[in-house]
Amino acid sequence: MDADVTDSAGTPADPDHPAGDSPQGGSQEEPGATDSKDEPEPGPEDEPGPVTEPEPAPEDDTPQLSGDEDKGEDKPNAADAPGVQTWADQPKDGSASRRKRPWLRWAALGASFLVLISAGAGWWLYKKLDGNITTDTSAAAELKVYEKERPTPVVMDAQNILLIGSDSRSGDNSEYGRDDGGSQRSDTTILLHLAADRKSATAVSLPRDLMVEIPSCRTGDDKETRERFAQFNSAFELGGTACTIRTVERLTGIRIDHHMVVDFNGFKDMVDAVDGVKICLDEPIDDKDARLELPAGPQTLNGEEALGYVRARKTLGDGSDTERMERQQRFLGALVNKMQSNGVLLNPTRLYPVLDAATKSLTTDPGLDSLRDLYDLVRSMRDVPTDQVQFLTVPRQPYRENRNRDELVEPDASELFKQLREDKPVAVVPADELEEKEKEKAQDGKPDDTGSASESPTPTPTYSGSSAADDLCEQ
Repeated sequence: MDADVTDSAGTPADPDHPAGDSPQGGSQEEPGATDSKDEPEPGPEDEPGPVTEPEPAPEDDTPQLSGDEDKGEDKPNAADAPGVQTWADQPKDGSASRRKRPWLRWAALGASFLVLISAGAGWWLYKKLDGNITTDTSAAAELKVYEKERPTPVVMDAQNILLIGSDSRSGDNSEYGRDDGGSQRSDTTILLHLAADRKSATAVSLPRDLMVEIPSCRTGDDKETRERFAQFNSAFELGGTACTIRTVERLTGIRIDHHMVVDFNGFKDMVDAVDGVKICLDEPIDDKDARLELPAGPQTLNGEEALGYVRARKTLGDGSDTERMERQQRFLGALVNKMQSNGVLLNPTRLYPVLDAATKSLTTDPGLDSLRDLYDLVRSMRDVPTDQVQFLTVPRQPYRENRNRDELVEPDASELFKQLREDKPVAVVPADELEEKEKEKAQDGKPDDTGSASESPTPTPTYSGSSAADDLCEQ
């Protein structure tokens, strides 16, 4: 019986189906047989001898291959199955795919190029702004010498930054007055307190004519000055930034964390970078010293006009330095409001000119001498509501021995310094509103007769000032 079995049948895939009954597409060939797709498969009439039912194949654990999986099987011609393409029919080198989609490679190449260009431009802009900033290492070194006498920070997350507006006439600033050998005085000094929760910012102006105790300081030629009772702005002229910081710390008991010195041109360029600041004038201005001539009414000041407006003294109001500081505070508030309302702080395109203007004329301590440091500072302030960005002048009055100088009003000044030192809130209201409240209090005779004192044992101190939310045209 074995001799009658056709050798070409091989081992059947299924013992229940004889090899002779298998469909043509599923027949198996003898190992080593030549694969021929051109010759038709033999039909039953071509098979030699009678077809005998094969014996069942012995059990084998080896998985059996179906006709479609056997490597020796004849594959159907692609022409016999239109629209069906097997993996074997795909181009081995992918050349057809590349010819069909060359735009993908160009798109990827173009995107990579744009990313590189953008990254390069961003890095260049960053390095440019970062390189604009001047680091004041000498002040940091001198402050380190006097570390033991400096105040200890009370609230760690709060920040106290001393902003100094230099009135040096050297270099580009020579056009604003006589250059007396490049000496400089602090034209404007502001103590900026940022609350630990960053929900408020309080800027306190220190009058340049305020009589204060100035400690012994080291001069630029490495000499030491003697302690003296003198005008506040002379500290900057004698010993520079370090001497000014130590004077403020002795006066207020507040630890100064950072400092910035800005000159005239920096202020001008920042105003121009935000396309000017709107103000309203009750009467025209003609001040030759400030080189300012403006008509009455609402108008938008450019950088040059803004500088003249905040520096003018003799032709505006009563000519006092106190009134000039109040005008500076209101203008700075309007500048902050313009930056926030126009989205400057959130728009890189508009923020860059402001940063460029600020950094070119900025001298800072090593803790704020990089663009990243300044960005972190600005970012922490950008969510402060404009009505909580407050400006005021330290309580002062004419100095009893010289009416052209100032002295602190106590205990009001000490209470203000204590509030800032302990990071407690203060409130500011317009001067006329504060005067009205004081008159009412004087007429009542008892400041707590309404019961407010019992409801609030420690009321928030109120001072004359303004906020960034105030409209200069409604003053």
